[in-house]
Amino acid sequence: METPLIDPFQRAITYLRVSVTDRCDFRCVYCMSENMTFLPKKELLTLEELDRVSSTFVRMGVRKLRITGGEPLVRKGIMTYFQSMSRHLESGALDELTLTTNGSQLARFADDLASAGVRRVNVSLDTLDETKFAEITRWGRLPQVLKGIDAAQGAGLRVKINVVALKGFNEDELFDLTEWCAQRDMDLTFIEVMPMGDIGNENRIGQYWALSDLRDQLRTRYSLTDLEERTGGPARYVKINETGQKIGFITPLTHNFCESCNRVRMTCTGDLYMCLGQEDRADLRTPLRQSESDAPLEQAIRDAILHKPKGHDFDYSRQRLDGQMSRHMSHTGG
Repeated sequence: METPLIDPFQRAITYLRVSVTDRCDFRCVYCMSENMTFLPKKELLTLEELDRVSSTFVRMGVRKLRITGGEPLVRKGIMTYFQSMSRHLESGALDELTLTTNGSQLARFADDLASAGVRRVNVSLDTLDETKFAEITRWGRLPQVLKGIDAAQGAGLRVKINVVALKGFNEDELFDLTEWCAQRDMDLTFIEVMPMGDIGNENRIGQYWALSDLRDQLRTRYSLTDLEERTGGPARYVKINETGQKIGFITPLTHNFCESCNRVRMTCTGDLYMCLGQEDRADLRTPLRQSESDAPLEQAIRDAILHKPKGHDFDYSRQRLDGQMSRHMSHTGG
């Protein structure tokens, strides 16, 4: 391995989230507008380019790759990329290859993902009510996602459910979601809604449900034990003593979790974002395409890491979207 990537605050960068497409077969109301304009194909990195950049990061000390989108499994030929990345798992250079998905395509790809060395997946699912699911995803169908979760568990994948906490939408399902995950032996993480991109008529301040309040509601039914466990991401975990399950909380707004940040995000166009909540980015596509040598790409990555900020700027405290990012989460990678 080459000299590891260390940012200005002495944090080692060992986790890369790679968005492989900005496209999705859902239109979740907190993520994108219904009539999205997607990127031209020529702007997207090819699967071979994604392999080259990802492999360069692995060579520079990244130990975990999370594949995101949009919905990553709608990218044509994407399993070629997963299969290629499996060589880094086999060599021991990479500890983990994971995926965040809406679950719509899992029934098709679960076995192939397991064969490529994927051992766990995160599935975004905000409600167990079929009508509400159609409402919040606009285009999604709950039975299709549940079938995908069945397929993933059948293939031996560990499934974690990600729930965006939305005031006035899924507050009344808090205990249903918790108990459903416990019954299926799935971990559960709640996420505060983030101010990413124009989503049309939706009001993010109206959507915002603080996880401190959610956690207090959980305590009315369960006893919780704080866990020291970290999985390389921003979540903080508790154990529900009555069920034994693990519950995560991702709180970019009520608690800034940046002090231990070990990750960067690359978009499907080759832009590297050193922080989800900052607009600073580095262009990796140009050095990637201008030279067959990886040296310019490596230098661009090192220069970018030197500009990684201490933390993000998300803030709802003054009832306006301070720190709102103009780009959509689907472009950056969730």
